[in-house]
Amino acid sequence: MKHRIVVLGAGYAGVYAAGTLARRLSPADTAITVVNAEPDFVERMRLHQLAAGQDIASRRLTDIFAGTGVKLRVARVTAVDPGRGTVWMTERDGDGLPHELPYDTLLYTLGSAVADHGVPGVATYAFDVAGRPSALRLRERLDTLEALGQGGNVLVVGEGLTGIEAATEIAESRPGLSVALAARGELGAWLSPGARGHLRRAFDRLGITVHEHTTIEAVEPTRAIGADGASFASDATVWAAGFAVHPIAAASGLEVAGTGRIVVDGTMRSVSHPDVYAAGDSAHAIDGNGRPLPMSCASAGVTVRQAADAIVGSLTGRKIPSTSLTYYGNHISLGRRDGIMQLVDGEWHAKSWSVRGRTAARTKAGILRGALWGVAHPTFGMPKRRRRLATGLARSTERVAV
Repeated sequence: MKHRIVVLGAGYAGVYAAGTLARRLSPADTAITVVNAEPDFVERMRLHQLAAGQDIASRRLTDIFAGTGVKLRVARVTAVDPGRGTVWMTERDGDGLPHELPYDTLLYTLGSAVADHGVPGVATYAFDVAGRPSALRLRERLDTLEALGQGGNVLVVGEGLTGIEAATEIAESRPGLSVALAARGELGAWLSPGARGHLRRAFDRLGITVHEHTTIEAVEPTRAIGADGASFASDATVWAAGFAVHPIAAASGLEVAGTGRIVVDGTMRSVSHPDVYAAGDSAHAIDGNGRPLPMSCASAGVTVRQAADAIVGSLTGRKIPSTSLTYYGNHISLGRRDGIMQLVDGEWHAKSWSVRGRTAARTKAGILRGALWGVAHPTFGMPKRRRRLATGLARSTERVAV
């Protein structure tokens, strides 16, 4: 009987992992299934561009996995039962009823979604760029504002990477709109002095108004309300004030951190259920400095490589390579022709130097192209002879059947 590997989520981490496992494990011993709510791969790192009005081609997951042996189930995960080794899901084009999918090894890469922090009006009136449908909804709203020909006010809430990229992209792509950003602290406070100055000059060049030390406590149809009662006109409020993971992991009985992320060891294996691994935003993985890695594309890359190596090693009886779980910094796009590449030290303090301007923009564009190419070719270089499973790792007869 084949060992059943189920990968939940087909973002960058999930697609990379499934392709790596298909490339390195023998299909005679393993059956790999990917479960994803949508039929297309979403370039999440470019959704702010999509919202701003740029065209981003989607890729069908069936095309990506064609010829790999990976089976795709387009379904929404509703629950995980690690005690029984099953996933509950609702098929996208099915009967609407929950169905069971058994596994022997589970890789959880469901990622994250926007966090409203309980702020009134966010769920009803705000927009976000955390998913393709929501980014397209924002794009439609911005199109409407431009069509009215009366300007229009856009307020981006959040001074993190997503907020900065969304504000600059919208301002550059839609100069007829008035764009502002509400920051809880100082804009770019975590950057080096040179990078911080560059960021402020970019905002000035693009005409973006910055409201520092401003906490938004309510969102209404045409304005946002600050903690001090100040009113900010907004025909489109873009919420970029943080992300949260889906509560599925916490509800499953897996050990999770206070954030709901799955607590894993250095190999990305659940500390409570050895048949479960996690990577990307879903994993509570500890950096060498003792702190959990932040939710970021950089963290996703290092954790999913470690998870894939660990699964292959554990199933084939080989030594599991150890990846350095280190956070190195971020690339920030400031529109299409400007950017910042800021590296950090072991304590996540910004290093004194940074790459800025067109060079940083081109570097990030190259990274995104490379990531997309890797997704589109998940089994590039697939060996003719792939590794067989170690003796005794066939499918457990104690697992329930579909």
